[in-house]
Amino acid sequence: MPSTFQQFEKKFKALADEKRLHILHLVQKHQSVCVCDLAEVIDMPQSKLSYHLKQLLGAGFVKVEKKGTWNYYSINDVELNQILSPELCCLFRNEDKC
Repeated sequence: MPSTFQQFEKKFKALADEKRLHILHLVQKHQSVCVCDLAEVIDMPQSKLSYHLKQLLGAGFVKVEKKGTWNYYSINDVELNQILSPELCCLFRNEDKC
């Protein structure tokens, strides 16, 4: 099982890319979107877009649902809301309450 630091590292690495932040913004804006639709909006080949979505999926920031031959991505609000959770803040504070 990965340590807490490893889990947060994976999440922050996923967010530390301008393209992925743009993808997250578009997924949030459209609520549920497939790679084919995103590729029309973002000037990026589907293969690269799929790679970035895989990173976001691995970090838990997006969810995927298969509809026919396409995967539709949506925001995982729980994970995004937890990234600045008290648990994370406690890692960098000198408090016994955490």
